[in-house]
Amino acid sequence: MTARAAKGRRIDMWVRVLGSAAGGGFPQWNCACPPCRAVRDGSRPCRARTQSSIAVSPDGRRWFLFNASPDVRAQIESFPALHPTGGLGGGRAVPPQVVVLTDAELDHTLGLLLLRESGGGIELHATKAVHDTLYDGTSLLRTLVAYCPVTWHPVEPQADVPLGNGLSYRAFDVPTTKRARFGSGGGNGQGRVVGYRLTDERSGRALVYLPGVQEFTPRVHGQFADCACLLVDGTCWYDDELIRLGRAGRTAREMGHLPIDGPGGSLEQLSPLPVERKIYIHINNTNPILLEDSPQRRTLERHGMEVAADGLELRI
Repeated sequence: MTARAAKGRRIDMWVRVLGSAAGGGFPQWNCACPPCRAVRDGSRPCRARTQSSIAVSPDGRRWFLFNASPDVRAQIESFPALHPTGGLGGGRAVPPQVVVLTDAELDHTLGLLLLRESGGGIELHATKAVHDTLYDGTSLLRTLVAYCPVTWHPVEPQADVPLGNGLSYRAFDVPTTKRARFGSGGGNGQGRVVGYRLTDERSGRALVYLPGVQEFTPRVHGQFADCACLLVDGTCWYDDELIRLGRAGRTAREMGHLPIDGPGGSLEQLSPLPVERKIYIHINNTNPILLEDSPQRRTLERHGMEVAADGLELRI
């Protein structure tokens, strides 16, 4: 059921996957790995994807963006619920003016610059570590505030934050040892990466959004309890996936992402969980699960796991 079909009925929390790929999208412009070749030439069943982001709504009318990818313009155009509805300024104001960030990665933040024409400014929810990186490290926020007002709402892990109409979120810290490319952050610095547990207070049902995770620590794992849906990091199938393909010299874990396969991988840990829907998102262009006829894709299906695609809509 779509948000439009629910008009006039009671609705709960709506989620739209705007983009489901990792940085660079799928296919990635400079890559000729097997999945990228297949999506370009149509030789195997697979779908192109934009860089990861989701939109969440408590009622199918007001939407909140979680991460703003470089593909945000195309993502908004592909989803009529996010289109402007007219009014002052010739209808140029973009409805989603609230953006909630999981980290300061470019594939999750460059879209902020494309939202600079938002008539009422941007309400940005981010941890202090993420805010400081975007302001003093990448200077992205310094650029953005030259074009439009930006109101920063500091995100504090474990604090419940209402967004409106019964929708709230609670951030949780996701430790990472990935080297900080900008700023002085490093090691397990708190707030560099967070996940979100979104709750519809009317029904009590929750969704966990976790597009980047290096390890399911006990505290991270505890966020999955009683959630109805999990959108989780599916960047790489193998830990050494990019090394095998000659695309990089680091493992998935070294880049801040828990691989799907292997001992201690996310599939082994997530498949037994009694969560209604467990869906991989933030999928790298090299990951064979993008190929719908691959053995890896069939393995996921046997274990009750799903693979997100752009345009996927969920009702929680």
